[in-house]
Amino acid sequence: METILNIDAIQQIIPHRYPFLLVDKVIEKNAEGTFQIAVKNTTFNEEYFQGHFPGYPVMPGVLQIEALAQAGGIMALTMENQPDLPKGGFDTFLMSVDKAKFRKPVRPGDQLFLETTLLSLRRNIAKIQAVIRVDGKVVTEAEIMFMLVPKTNR
Repeated sequence: METILNIDAIQQIIPHRYPFLLVDKVIEKNAEGTFQIAVKNTTFNEEYFQGHFPGYPVMPGVLQIEALAQAGGIMALTMENQPDLPKGGFDTFLMSVDKAKFRKPVRPGDQLFLETTLLSLRRNIAKIQAVIRVDGKVVTEAEIMFMLVPKTNR
């Protein structure tokens, strides 16, 4: 699949950096920017696999939700022609996670396809449906709400 946003572009959009940047690239986006598929590649070398759990390493659910939130933030921050978006640069702050379900463990070597769909955007609050697929199967899903906050000088 074609890369729409590579890691360099992603680092221009969201402030996360190693070891907490959990999106490697964006491979699909609809014309309105309200649906996106991003990718996270997992490797055994990631620190969390060393202690979660020895002998049967799995990616913690909280990091799966964080990867989905980052993908949703990238989607929201790259949407065009949305009258409710604040003008100028902004960041996303997580507000809530609802209906989270973890259906299968994420293991080292899995390629996560992070699907995000905009459910609503009012003023500076976005709500998304988020799904992780591995090998075409849903492993994680949730509804995530976040606030779009104007950037401050750091």
